[in-house]
Amino acid sequence: MYPEYMRVSLNKVKKTRNKRFELAKSDKPVFPPMSAEEREQVLNKFHPDYKKDARRKINVGPNKKEIMTTEVADVLESHSRIDPKKFDLSKPDIETDVLVIGGGGGGCAAAITAMQSGADVKISTKLRLGDANSMMSQGGMQASVKEDDSPPRHYLDALGGGHFDNKPKLTKALTQDGPEVVKWLEELGVCWDKDEEGSLQVLHGGGTSRKRMLSCRDYTGAIIMRTLMDEVRNHPDQIEILEFMPTVELIMDEKGHCAGGVLYNLETEEYFTVKAKATIITTGGYGRLHIRGFDTTNHYGATGDGLVMAYRAGAKLMYMDSVQYHPTGSVFPEQIAGFLITEKIRGAGGQPVNKDGELFVFPREPRDVESSSFIRECTERNNGIKTPQGRVGIWLDSPLIEMLQGEGYINKNFPAMHRQFIRYDIDITKEPMLVFPSLHYQNGGIEINDKCETNIPGLYVAGEASGGVHGRNRLMGNSVLDYNVFGRRAGIYASEYIKSAKLGKLSLKHVSEYEKELKDKGIKTERVAPIILPSYTPEDVKKRQFTAHYEGTLR
Repeated sequence: MYPEYMRVSLNKVKKTRNKRFELAKSDKPVFPPMSAEEREQVLNKFHPDYKKDARRKINVGPNKKEIMTTEVADVLESHSRIDPKKFDLSKPDIETDVLVIGGGGGGCAAAITAMQSGADVKISTKLRLGDANSMMSQGGMQASVKEDDSPPRHYLDALGGGHFDNKPKLTKALTQDGPEVVKWLEELGVCWDKDEEGSLQVLHGGGTSRKRMLSCRDYTGAIIMRTLMDEVRNHPDQIEILEFMPTVELIMDEKGHCAGGVLYNLETEEYFTVKAKATIITTGGYGRLHIRGFDTTNHYGATGDGLVMAYRAGAKLMYMDSVQYHPTGSVFPEQIAGFLITEKIRGAGGQPVNKDGELFVFPREPRDVESSSFIRECTERNNGIKTPQGRVGIWLDSPLIEMLQGEGYINKNFPAMHRQFIRYDIDITKEPMLVFPSLHYQNGGIEINDKCETNIPGLYVAGEASGGVHGRNRLMGNSVLDYNVFGRRAGIYASEYIKSAKLGKLSLKHVSEYEKELKDKGIKTERVAPIILPSYTPEDVKKRQFTAHYEGTLR
């Protein structure tokens, strides 16, 4: 239940709702989209990527001297968890055709297609299979499945949303494979939302020119992930799942090809070596690095492990200067700070309004523009609402959805969201939600081509760990499509590669060489990576108070 002091603001939201409703159901624009110039201005002044100290040069590795997000550069300039001298690679503990690192949607999709091509697969995952951001996505998956839409239209939307920094071949693959992925998932068991006539139901997302957002109510990620996990578990003879056994370093051979990985058993604290003809990284993003001190929508294990291992082995990264913040992360109740409130809420008619109940931005701007506008409203304009713990946010007027779409729409289409808030005596059919941008997505990643190949032979990457698909900003729903499209492709192309792959002598020499480079550059640090699990000691939490980055203007 909202504190009594918030009632003044809540009453203003209620008073302006009828007027906003009348505008929303008319042909008049409720609030016009920004021009390209206006978008550029709000991004440059308010997006966290542009704040002081948000970026710095990295001093070692394949991207040496490039500008990166500061926290990412820090974690890359770190020591390994292992001492290479203590490993006898002449007798690996496990041998397989394909090692998949990561047990989320991309990892499962890769394992399935590799298995279907006849490969023996091992999945290394730090937690349980499915403990991933893939499970947590709510709003839906984009794909051009309607008659008035097409992959080229989807392609142009994705390019524009990414500020035209996308790698064109990757974005083409993403959008071109979309309709086939929808069909593939449905055949596996995904039940897409459909209208009364049995046709696929679609909604708008931010930055889209057509309605193409498919969903399974607001359980989309959970339904897809459950379906993929079931398919993986249905083939235990061909796919072995190694739970609570994250990969902490890649293994190379003497020819510079990727040849597997070193795994760490979190329960027994033992290391295991896996020799693999092909390796696929699907470790997801780095939300738990809490870039700029922001709360995050990401799951507990999202610490950017794949980036660290691949970079240490010599894989090139791209767009590591770019971070996506989801505009609508919950800030109250504080027990669920950072919790994702799907963009589908705004697609259905929910509006972001300030403390006076005023709509201050077009509700479906691309995510970076929308987030920057929220930050501007709360800082420069001082129109946010403070929480008891000093956070700040704006209202996301969800009751308006019931007026626009009909009573019962929220319970039918957003049952998970309704259930999450009703636990705290907040009924989102009658009261708005308090939101602020939350660290959401790793725009950049390991550079790949449309076959998911890196510059290291035998190393493939799919999903959020890769870079270039979305440019420097991702549109809603394209991440779910991404891990399915490129997960499938990684499995297919890796299984082709292994047919002629011949590994040489196994080596961890690259780990020692990276350590030497750190020393030669005079980098003194106690950081060890992959981090595996984030720290939430009181001292570390205090360091992550994002308000400090805005010079106290939010308190």
